[in-house]
Amino acid sequence: MVGELTVLVCLAAGVRFPWPVVLAVEALVLTVLTAGMVVTARCYRRARRAGEERGPALRRAVRQGVPPLARRLMAHEARAMVSLALWAARRRHGVGPGARAVGYARCQAPMMFLLTLASVIETVVLALVVPWPVVHAVLLVLGLYGVLMMVGLHASCVTRPHVVGADGSLRVRYGALFDLRIPAGLIASARYERRYTDGRLLRVGDAGDLDLIVDSQTSVTVELTAPVTAVRPFGKPFRARLIRFHADDPRAAVAALRPRGTTEGERPSVIPARGAAAAPERPPVPAPAGSPVPDPGSGSG
Repeated sequence: MVGELTVLVCLAAGVRFPWPVVLAVEALVLTVLTAGMVVTARCYRRARRAGEERGPALRRAVRQGVPPLARRLMAHEARAMVSLALWAARRRHGVGPGARAVGYARCQAPMMFLLTLASVIETVVLALVVPWPVVHAVLLVLGLYGVLMMVGLHASCVTRPHVVGADGSLRVRYGALFDLRIPAGLIASARYERRYTDGRLLRVGDAGDLDLIVDSQTSVTVELTAPVTAVRPFGKPFRARLIRFHADDPRAAVAALRPRGTTEGERPSVIPARGAAAAPERPPVPAPAGSPVPDPGSGSG
């Protein structure tokens, strides 16, 4: 399970693996899932014989028969499959009324297309080269499943954008792998800041800064008034107070995070914290007695 999720995250970050490695990981995962299904079925029958209802018995069987990391991986893959349907229907997930979707998948689309095309070619070549029928069928199924997951990964990025809620909250996502909700009251500032970094998808610093990297870059920086808890794709939680992520239109994303009522010309380079009192305006200083008053209509020359 860790191997497949690692391969999936690395593929999303642009790291290319030899196709036999991907097939070996998929074969191992298929074996583990099959064994888990057998154990789950036995636990379910045992719970039903003990008199439990179908729903509680199924939940108990899944908890006992499938490891937590495997359940997380299955949830990732299920969301990717759902994203394929949403992509075909031209719908987006989690964008409610009054909310603004902030896309981030545009810059990675060419890379994902090339990776998917290479996967298709390698799957066909392996299917033609391998002479044994059983191995041929297994490699073909695993190869097509891998291609489907690659397409599903990109579809999940398209259909699950970042979201700026109608209440000013922020939801930072990467497809089916990462999802972080930030309440509006915790957003202290947001700014456009393009940074280029390595190809890892997720990087967490010791100072509480989180980089969610797409195509080796981030373009929006959000500072918080207090740390929030996020969860890595593998399930390990961490705390972050500075969030950097990428947006196809970072200036529009920053404008959406701007406090309501601020016009484009008034937009500060660093947005003040929500709820903070605005600085009082200074009263005009009266001119000294006897000094000439400049004519507003007169020019400088």
